Amino acid sequence: MLPLRRLEIRRHAAKGTELSGDCLSREGIEQAYQLGRSLRVGYTHLYSSGAQRATQTLACILAGMGRTVMNGVVIRPGLGSPREDEWREAARAAGSSRLDELLAHNERLVREEAERLAGELRAILAELPEGSYALAIGHSPLSECGVYGLTGKILTPPLKECEGVLMTEHPGNRWEVDRQ
Repeated sequence: MLPLRRLEIRRHAAKGTELSGDCLSREGIEQAYQLGRSLRVGYTHLYSSGAQRATQTLACILAGMGRTVMNGVVIRPGLGSPREDEWREAARAAGSSRLDELLAHNERLVREEAERLAGELRAILAELPEGSYALAIGHSPLSECGVYGLTGKILTPPLKECEGVLMTEHPGNRWEVDRQ
């Protein structure tokens, strides 16, 4: 039986220096472009957190694929976090950005954000027609936290730049999660 919906969630490519703002570095542009050249999938929907580095990553992936997607990129600020400072502080205090270590250090933050991010992923999935294959570009550890909130699975180690997971929905609200 065919999957109902597929949502691939990837971390943005390498970011530039603090002086370059929210842009990708030259290496990040090349990284995302080469990823696009290697992909052989037919995305039907594209989502970005709205951060320039996330949207720029999508553009470079599409350029590498030599493709367009009819509806363009939909900005979903919920793929980011209004609590970025808390995440940074938790990672600094835990000495890691691994979700399992962040959970042990600041369970309240991770659980609240997991619930919020899972809600965002559910909202994206709810608007996708059956047979869709969506790509969402976000951030680490937020992407891992959303997967945790939706499936209860902790992805370790954290996603590297341009790495991701493919979440495939099967009948009966059953999820398959594969690292990409």
